[in-house]
Amino acid sequence: MSSAATGGTSSGIREVELSIRGMTCAACAARVEKRLNAMDEVHATVNFATEKATVTVPASVRVDQLIEEIEQAGYGAEELAPAIAGGGPDSARVAYLRRRLIVAVVFFVPLSDLSVLLSLFPAYRFPGWQWVLIALGAPVAAWAAWPFHRAAPRNARHGSFSMDTLVSPGIIAACGWSVYAMFVLDRDRPRVSAISLLIHASGGGIAGPSQESR
Repeated sequence: MSSAATGGTSSGIREVELSIRGMTCAACAARVEKRLNAMDEVHATVNFATEKATVTVPASVRVDQLIEEIEQAGYGAEELAPAIAGGGPDSARVAYLRRRLIVAVVFFVPLSDLSVLLSLFPAYRFPGWQWVLIALGAPVAAWAAWPFHRAAPRNARHGSFSMDTLVSPGIIAACGWSVYAMFVLDRDRPRVSAISLLIHASGGGIAGPSQESR
């Protein structure tokens, strides 16, 4: 059995390392691991941080069978070449997430500042201010958050749930309410002082409290 631990093949056991795509939380890693371990004579451990699976399999089990099993669980996979099997996190994946983080920060900072200003001081609102906030918020809620929106329905199709199942609908609900608050609730709101607004008004979204006459 020592050959199994070292990846040898003298006893018909070998070790395979796979790169897993599409995992977004530890629950995803646990799901892939459970799926692989359900196969006969297969022992797998999945590391979410490195997005890799280390699988000990009999010689009779082909790598494409492992990949097919992972794909049926809703994720992508490919075999790692020995030269990079022990390497660090996938640089392409890191760069992919870094770009989305940078875009989110660039748009979120002015979005949050302008939202607070126009919420507390309605006198500063200008024609089309709602569309400016939407233009700033759309890249954050849509493009930067796309990995969440893509993973949520994919997991649902396979009858599973992860943090994406909560994050994606949460983003959509928050943005939907904010648009409703800006275009409907705040449409005919009087321009009162910030102190009066804080004391007497309620509701709101990225546009601030809604108009409810007291």
